[in-house]
Amino acid sequence: MKTVLHKAESRGHANHGWLDSHHTFSFASYQNPSRMNFGVIRVLNDDVVSEARGFGTHPHRNMEIISIPLEGDLQHMDNMGNATVIKQGDVQVMSAGTGIQHSEYNKNKDRPVKFLQIWIMPNKIDVEPRYDQISLQEIERKNALYQILSPFQEDPGVWIHQDAWFHMGDFDPGHKTTYTLKKKGNGVYVFVLEGELEVNGQLVQKRDGYGLWDVDQLDIKTNRASKVLLMEVPMSL
Repeated sequence: MKTVLHKAESRGHANHGWLDSHHTFSFASYQNPSRMNFGVIRVLNDDVVSEARGFGTHPHRNMEIISIPLEGDLQHMDNMGNATVIKQGDVQVMSAGTGIQHSEYNKNKDRPVKFLQIWIMPNKIDVEPRYDQISLQEIERKNALYQILSPFQEDPGVWIHQDAWFHMGDFDPGHKTTYTLKKKGNGVYVFVLEGELEVNGQLVQKRDGYGLWDVDQLDIKTNRASKVLLMEVPMSL
């Protein structure tokens, strides 16, 4: 088993006034040669956007982009004709492929919006751009890992052009669970949204990231009430 632990306080940080962002991996002005990616995960940004502010129209190409709102409402518009709002309990995915342009704004004027933005390098380039969003209410479960993303359109959750599986979990203190990897050669990046847990004996706390590879199974034990995101991804670029 090989591992890497990224403590929350070690992340890159940029505060632009309207945007307060923590970068697990190199992004924009935060450049760290030892923190470029975990396998095909290229970006993991933990963003807080001020009231009625946001990202103006900007392009993406050949990237799978996943947004997971944690609090508040995020207004999305793109050149594919989508004009939607994503909120806590939703997940959004875009396959940028040959190229998209989109904007993201905090829909609310009275509170910030908090969300994760994750970029995954695809296994196919120049695909037709695609957008999807779903509510997780029908698949989320208490004290169990539930799948929110996979490579397969027929699976629960959203799908992307990559052999990746994402799971979320909301656990009571003292709960134990296991996760078995889906594909040989993949690794798992564990990102703790809330609380504190142990993964194969390693203590992982709020907003820490813990990557494991050359491993078949994760044994997870929560020390306090915890919310977690597990991202299983190929380790080869």
